[in-house]
Amino acid sequence: MPVTLREIVARDRAAVLTMELQRGVVGDRSSFPELAEAVRTGDVVANTVRLLDAARAAGVPVVHCTAGFRADRLGSPRNAPLIGSLLRQADHLLEGSAATELLAGIGPAPGDLVSHRRHGVSPFVGTSLDPTLRALGVSTVVATGVSLNLGIVGLAIEAVDLGYRVVVATDAVAGVPAQYAADVLRHTVSLVAMLATVDDVIGAWS
Repeated sequence: MPVTLREIVARDRAAVLTMELQRGVVGDRSSFPELAEAVRTGDVVANTVRLLDAARAAGVPVVHCTAGFRADRLGSPRNAPLIGSLLRQADHLLEGSAATELLAGIGPAPGDLVSHRRHGVSPFVGTSLDPTLRALGVSTVVATGVSLNLGIVGLAIEAVDLGYRVVVATDAVAGVPAQYAADVLRHTVSLVAMLATVDDVIGAWS
């Protein structure tokens, strides 16, 4: 029998991950205005807040996956065109600056965890995210945030490679352009993750 969403996101095995829902990525200090607009028009923040509130109420862990860089860029290899371009912007996601803060309403709440990185484009490799989740007894991650162009895809693939089940909250993620983001969900992400709306996931915890 196929496994159900309710089984996959059971309270004792799931965690919700937010991916780069930071002011300097998709907020008021965004380096990616088109992506920030997609987040606004898709109600990604409001939907994510609803999901996080429900997760916390259900006792499901919340982990914020963030990115940021030292002013001297130490520890941040320029090994991809995107990263090289961003690191040439002197004020992009400087650690300790407002740009690295989470969006209003996202957190972190007192019981939330934060997994920060200075390298790469996805949250698992080279960070403490995997051992943190294993210490919490997590075997399923519910992904929110940005972007469907890169970060969410990387998150899902890395998680599956590490043995986790993945659920992507379809109305709590975004990418650009909109049709491309929809195609990525349908033709790529669906191959490694279950797709579900925020209401679907919340309903599975009820």
